[in-house]
Amino acid sequence: MMDRYTIPQKIGLYIAVAIFLTFILLPFFEMFMASLRPLEHLFRSPYQFWSEDFSFQAYSDMWETVPLLGRYIFNSIYIASMVTAITMAFVVPAAYAFARMDFPFKSATLGIFLAVNMFTGAVLLIPLYRVLRTLGLLNTYWAMIVPGVAFLIPTGIWLLRSYLEKIPRELEEAAYVDGASRLYTLRRVVLPLAVPGLIVVGVAVFIGAYAQQFLFAITFNQTRELQPLPAGLYEFIGYQSVTWNEMMAAALVGVLPVMVIFLFLQKYLVAGLTAGAVKE
Repeated sequence: MMDRYTIPQKIGLYIAVAIFLTFILLPFFEMFMASLRPLEHLFRSPYQFWSEDFSFQAYSDMWETVPLLGRYIFNSIYIASMVTAITMAFVVPAAYAFARMDFPFKSATLGIFLAVNMFTGAVLLIPLYRVLRTLGLLNTYWAMIVPGVAFLIPTGIWLLRSYLEKIPRELEEAAYVDGASRLYTLRRVVLPLAVPGLIVVGVAVFIGAYAQQFLFAITFNQTRELQPLPAGLYEFIGYQSVTWNEMMAAALVGVLPVMVIFLFLQKYLVAGLTAGAVKE
């Protein structure tokens, strides 16, 4: 594909990609560098990119400063995993219905799903709090799982619906001719072909669930042992000081699960993101 571009175009493309990656990766690099600096040197002026006193001491001290840090990381992974599993259970049949079936108000319903994505969680905190209090879910894992599922289902339906529409209908029609039911066709024909798309949507939902935990946790949960990592990082903030280096170290450790998922599912993510991009 690159052969279609001239040398100046290739150079410009590489420069644009390099600039983009710089803006994406620079915050993570600075977090790592801050985690290596002693606390008293973090705000040294002028700024020093490299220092002789770098150490990994913060990665050891953070477990003593916040004894429940390991529990917070587990909670984040557990909540994000539960949100992903429940969301995908609703998204798969719903996206298939929107991709293959015709029913009244189909377009209007999709429009409503899109409109829901325009609202942030902060707008609906009060009604969500009242609903969760009525259901007796406050101060439980479900207080953070249920809102996460509710906000991510519309996004999942939009993403997976677009992928399912790329699967040829002839494959399903052939299964119907052989006497297969719609549910059997979805399970045996469509889903195996949609694995890359399912992985892309699943990862997107997992990241969304991982990212939105802070707001729901500090609003709907007051049980310390159930707090996820974003809320647990608050414990590095003391009355008179903030251990920024340990907080950066803990944040990087908390990001590792998502990075590991990307590494293991990289080929599926690429396949899912590029599916349908080439016109046949």
